[in-house]
Amino acid sequence: MKLTLHVWRQKAANDPGTFEKHNVEADEHMSFLEMLDVLNQTLIEQKKEPIAFEHDCREGICGACSMMINGRPHGPLNGTTACQLHMRHFKDGDQIWIEPFRAKAFKVVRDLVVDRSSFDRIIQAGGFISVNTGQAVDGNTIPIEKERSSSSMDAAACIGCGACVAACPNGSAMLFTAAKAAHLGILPQGEVEEDRRVLSMVTQMDKEGFGRCSNTYACEAECPKEISVTNIARLNRAYLKASLRSDL
Repeated sequence: MKLTLHVWRQKAANDPGTFEKHNVEADEHMSFLEMLDVLNQTLIEQKKEPIAFEHDCREGICGACSMMINGRPHGPLNGTTACQLHMRHFKDGDQIWIEPFRAKAFKVVRDLVVDRSSFDRIIQAGGFISVNTGQAVDGNTIPIEKERSSSSMDAAACIGCGACVAACPNGSAMLFTAAKAAHLGILPQGEVEEDRRVLSMVTQMDKEGFGRCSNTYACEAECPKEISVTNIARLNRAYLKASLRSDL
């Protein structure tokens, strides 16, 4: 199939960017990133600068392939990362607009690459539990109800891609922060530090310049792992409780 791509090109964070038009031929069995590989190979052969974009596992696990495709994070499919989006979902002659995630806290590094290290700092602020290291304990040492373990695992599925931020009109990171706080706080091992964790992570989130939750549910709709916004409600309750404790 023949496609017309409008790709955002920007040399550095402080440089002005613009869309650059390219024509490319793609096979319907290619992934979206493989299609970009074909385009980059053509640009290299033409002695032109290839398009910078992030990728790693290409299996929908790492969250590195963050980009807007026709105005949607990761493209037109629900529950799918850009690397798992295949060209059979486009038609011959389509025009595709590709740009980086747009958010105050995500600075453009180059072309389609953005700096998402703000997520790392939120996790560093409280995304851990204090336990003794050493040999792994028996799996049945602390019995955990199925509902709690399932809720924790669902929240832990977050890959930190940033689609929730890109989809939110206010550039909020509430879904990401809520998922990271929930997957630890729901389990007994993480309950001890939950108050400190929630306060620290929310404080760091605000420092990074993310916006407030706008309650549009766009984050849940665009999340490739379909993380539920019920985690945000849980985070709000946990934050209020922690804020009211007199010893914190």
